[in-house]
Amino acid sequence: MGAGARGAGARRRARGAAGAAGAAGARGAGGGRGAGRGRARGGAGRGARAPGALPAEVDVAVVGAGLGGLVCAGLLARQGLSVAVLEAHSAPGGCAHSFRRGGFEFDSGPSFFAGLSGPPGTSTNPLRQALDLLGEEVECRNYAGWDCYLPEGRFRCSVRPGEYERELERVGGPAAAAQFARLQAAMEPLARASEALGFAAFRSDLVAPLTLARGLADVGRSGIFSGGPFKAGRLLNGPFGGIVEDAGVTDPFLLNLLDLECFVLSGMTARDTLAPEMAFMYAERSKGDTALDYPVGGVGAIVDALVRGLERWGGTLHLASPVAGVELEGGRACGVRLEGGGFVRARRAVVSNTSAWDTERLVAPGSPARELLHRQAGDLKPLDSFMHLHLGIDAAGLPEDLGIHHLVANSWGGGVDAPRNVVNVSIPTVLDPSLAPEGKAVVHAYYAANEPFADWEGLDRASPEYAALKAERSEGLWQGLERIIPDVRQRAAEGVALVGSPLTHQHFNRRHRGSYGPGVPAGRQQWPTCKTGVPGLLQCGDSTFPGIGVPAVAGSGFIAANTVMPVWDHLKMLDEMEAMAV
Repeated sequence: MGAGARGAGARRRARGAAGAAGAAGARGAGGGRGAGRGRARGGAGRGARAPGALPAEVDVAVVGAGLGGLVCAGLLARQGLSVAVLEAHSAPGGCAHSFRRGGFEFDSGPSFFAGLSGPPGTSTNPLRQALDLLGEEVECRNYAGWDCYLPEGRFRCSVRPGEYERELERVGGPAAAAQFARLQAAMEPLARASEALGFAAFRSDLVAPLTLARGLADVGRSGIFSGGPFKAGRLLNGPFGGIVEDAGVTDPFLLNLLDLECFVLSGMTARDTLAPEMAFMYAERSKGDTALDYPVGGVGAIVDALVRGLERWGGTLHLASPVAGVELEGGRACGVRLEGGGFVRARRAVVSNTSAWDTERLVAPGSPARELLHRQAGDLKPLDSFMHLHLGIDAAGLPEDLGIHHLVANSWGGGVDAPRNVVNVSIPTVLDPSLAPEGKAVVHAYYAANEPFADWEGLDRASPEYAALKAERSEGLWQGLERIIPDVRQRAAEGVALVGSPLTHQHFNRRHRGSYGPGVPAGRQQWPTCKTGVPGLLQCGDSTFPGIGVPAVAGSGFIAANTVMPVWDHLKMLDEMEAMAV
């Protein structure tokens, strides 16, 4: 998890989260420290909203109110552009939206965050940097780690100095600890180089060197080029597995643990996960003043803050406004057409915060633009989907030391990415009891990137076959929870129990095949940029660089916004970010 910045290095680190990787993290890895900050409860993102009239014309139309789209829209509105965000769902946030059932507030997706607390200008998490620029705050509760339930037993992942290494030796033995120390040393130059580059400085056009130049000197001082430019390029764009191999890591337990940590961040193992992503995470986690964050009010509090920031700067959000298509004039995107009628013209750009596969379907079949988007989407392989189990349970007698986050790995035999082998668990009421009625607790257990969509394809969601498959596939989630709360089924008997399938994920989030996102193997394939190749049509979100994860999609929102805005406005924004860090 990335961390904020403090002291003499604050100016440099405030510029960002680690190149391709610093912002990685499938469950919201980033960085942070310090106490939470104040936030007005409620907010514009949730609850009843008066339906605003659609504008006839704006500078930029953003399709989708996921985190990447909201970041992009907010930053552009801050630059004085007129921006409208068009969201099909009745709630903003995309895969990170919150919902309420029976008095329980549930996170629909990511719940693992860092870098959201501390003074303004001190975080390397691009989500927090966007909130700072928008003048928004999110109150957080801090904690120091999470529990893994491995075939070898319970393993405590802590961000406190030395605790991870001591736990590694306790469970894996001296050889695992010694090899991890070698790996840490091998990752150090890459971690420093990654930290020096921030997504706030990236843009996808010919003037990008002007905005990136501020961090390039720090990259040179990182030592990344000590082995020559070819090796540096391999480190910055290659797989984490290459560094693991070069460091001589052979211990079976450590190799399995590294694969697990890669999988929960990227949906892929060390063989395919981008190296800077992991190097930055491990380096930040071992700094000694890192803390993990959970937003008070749930993940919806983050969405609320982004919506408030968007609207404060004059942008507008339009819920229940599904986009039917992107219109082209002379081959250039000129606006969006809504389902049921309505058209919003976009003078400067249309930004799609949908997947590459869904963006393709927004352009008319048979056009050259559609053919181009089809080729690009065809180059991406969708990762597997999700199963969700949202529970409202009786909290009486739960252990006092019950943590907020837990990870269950059932077996190493078939690989960590085997179907339903890894169960993620979040119990946010451990830190924020207000998410449930008094005496109750919220539990979210889920498979991520390890539930095959093909097993569900074509099923009628009202059919007995669908109900039976939901019961069968959710059983592993219940069993994983029983490793943490043995009597969880009894506690849930009179509460709320909701099972979400890949079809649920596909339907409510309009996600192609309910996918976790694209699997882009490092060293063998490059992430698409925000430029689609269709003039006037850009993308942000987890189908574009830097990829999957909350900080990553926030970074993609930065890059898309930066690419739309003039370079002098971009440079001014970077100056303002540096001033915050003083």
